[in-house]
Amino acid sequence: MEGLGTQSGFDKEQAQAQEPIPAQERHFKSLYFVAFIVFVDMCGMGLIVPIMPSLIQGLTGVSVDRAAEIGGLLLFAFAMMQFLFAPVIGGLSDRYGRRPVMLVTLALLGFDYILMALAPTLAWLFVGRIISGIMGATWAAANSCVADVIPSDQRGKAFGLMGAAGAAGFVMGPAIGGILGHFGDRVPFWAAAAMALGGAVAGYFLLSETLDKSKRRGFDMKRANPLGNIIQMMKSPLVIGFLGVIFMMQLAMQVQLTVWSYYTILKFNWSPLTIGLSVAMFGTLVVLVQGVLTGKVIARFGEVKTGLYGLTLAIPAYIIFAFATDGWMMFAAMFIGVGANMAFPGMQAMMTRTVAEDSQGELQGAIASIIGITSIIGPLMMTGIFGMFSDGRGLYFPGAPFIMAALLIALAIVQFALTVRRVGRGVAV
Repeated sequence: MEGLGTQSGFDKEQAQAQEPIPAQERHFKSLYFVAFIVFVDMCGMGLIVPIMPSLIQGLTGVSVDRAAEIGGLLLFAFAMMQFLFAPVIGGLSDRYGRRPVMLVTLALLGFDYILMALAPTLAWLFVGRIISGIMGATWAAANSCVADVIPSDQRGKAFGLMGAAGAAGFVMGPAIGGILGHFGDRVPFWAAAAMALGGAVAGYFLLSETLDKSKRRGFDMKRANPLGNIIQMMKSPLVIGFLGVIFMMQLAMQVQLTVWSYYTILKFNWSPLTIGLSVAMFGTLVVLVQGVLTGKVIARFGEVKTGLYGLTLAIPAYIIFAFATDGWMMFAAMFIGVGANMAFPGMQAMMTRTVAEDSQGELQGAIASIIGITSIIGPLMMTGIFGMFSDGRGLYFPGAPFIMAALLIALAIVQFALTVRRVGRGVAV
């Protein structure tokens, strides 16, 4: 592992500066296509969200409440596979390069959507979601491309671009899926397949390799596992500290993914359209913040202050969510809390500077594994708290999950500050 501010990091930036301009331009253009791949992954997953309840009911004949339980198990299976295979995908990209790994997984994801479009039984749908979780774990390889070609002091903006691409897919996917769902429960799967396969074909011609062969390392299955990746990152105090921050931050954000619709229906009697518009609006705000503001804010205040200020904004937003008495307050709180999305790209940029060049995929795999853990335990935790305080027995306070989220963010801020203090002057502020 390389320390912060080491000579090897300086040499890397010097080498990048001396690289022929055409090659640099080719790599930078590739990053836009990598962002497109991230968009396709998120959009493809979102396309199928609106039709899953009716598809499950059509395959099983169960009631809506039972269909929701089955849908939760499908989500669990998907999240578990992403958790297990994200470090494998990251490790393979360190060994064979980013380009082949992303193209192969994207193509296989396309064929998997076809499998789900044709799935005759619920069991086949589970198989499809399991494969989707494996092939959709390209996040690690995609973010490794940023570390390959972007100078360390500019990575925050580039990671913001990746986040914005994912958020854009998150916004457009469900909206498109809802429209296509009117033509049949299977139509969104065919659309997702077309996007993935089309992206793989386009990538074959447009995506160039970002990882030089001299910087690749052998694939070690002992290191390519979720806990193994995280253990490897323990060699860097800053990385392991920030992984703790990411864990608490992402666990808090699970409340918006799992409880939002139930909470707003219970308190404000929101319709599905209003819920959909609120999700789309938040996703749009994330796109603007990560794609436009993050780079400028980091340039103005530095990565550390951006992280602290961004995380702090989430606390009042969650408190407003918890105690809101009118629907407009939920929308107002979004404008405050969306600033928290600036913290993640800055942390990513700082972490990449502490990791050796041949281990960037391993780092991104560890980050993906941490996010995967929160995707597994977060829904059960947040919906459990919501149910406990919304069932009419004992204290009635449906906003309790948002208070839990605020507490998690407070702990994340403390962890962030302690990590920066522990590392000391090596962190650029």
